[in-house]
Amino acid sequence: MVSSMTGFGRSEVNFDNRRISVELKSVNNRYLDLGIKMPKMFNSLEADIRKELKLYMKRGKVDVFINYEDLTEADTKVQYNHDIAAEYMDCLKQMSEDFGLQNDVRLSVLARFPDVLTMEAMEIDEKTLWEPLKKAIDEACEQFAAARLREGEFLKEDLNKKLDIMKKDVDFITERSPQIIEEYKASLREKIADLLEDTQIDENRLAMEVTLYADKICVDEELVRLRSHIEAVRGALEEGDDENGIGRKLDFLAQEMNREANTTLSKSTDIQVSDKAIELKTTIEKIREQIQNIE
Repeated sequence: MVSSMTGFGRSEVNFDNRRISVELKSVNNRYLDLGIKMPKMFNSLEADIRKELKLYMKRGKVDVFINYEDLTEADTKVQYNHDIAAEYMDCLKQMSEDFGLQNDVRLSVLARFPDVLTMEAMEIDEKTLWEPLKKAIDEACEQFAAARLREGEFLKEDLNKKLDIMKKDVDFITERSPQIIEEYKASLREKIADLLEDTQIDENRLAMEVTLYADKICVDEELVRLRSHIEAVRGALEEGDDENGIGRKLDFLAQEMNREANTTLSKSTDIQVSDKAIELKTTIEKIREQIQNIE
């Protein structure tokens, strides 16, 4: 099957009054570019996260958003900072002695001094979070991959229609080419006859000139290669995804098709063939644009 590089997937896993959500979205890119935004608590798991994601994708710029919520309200604790409180008390005692004032600080007042009491996040063992996180990643990736496959089927259908148009143009040029030779031969015979009037035409010389002209405009090889490339693209689309993705292979084939179309156009001396060669180049460019969307 053919996969697009555009996709979206989202999953949410609830466990022990906690929640992990994973969201993925992607656009075209030559290689796989993973941009992961997640809480710092998952930093030690980043290598595992990337490894898991790569099981589902080969190319594209993929933005990954991971969120974690603790719904137990037990994810923080109050921390008493003894050393800071002691420093405050020493300073207050010194001020009392320096100015002859009573040191009447109360506990409730001291507790409100900056950094005496602080809220700290509870330490969480990341390893215990890996299983629910992996589940959320896998579910989001499966949804993501399914979306890419649906889009890929539309791309495949569109590309096959464009290949049909290309084949018709190649068929036209193939049928037109012998006619061009015959028309040139007739035109050349008429010109020679006008010049020589009653003198007999040298058929051998005429045949030589026609042969030289035919060699000059011959595009048989280019047409054969174009047909071969068209079938190769069809075959790749039918075979679908491989371990490296088919996007790069299709892009190479499109470049080769464009090269053959350019050569056909450059050799053409016939307006009808030139028009079809230009149509070929236009269609190939549209194919290349679509191929950029395939993984």
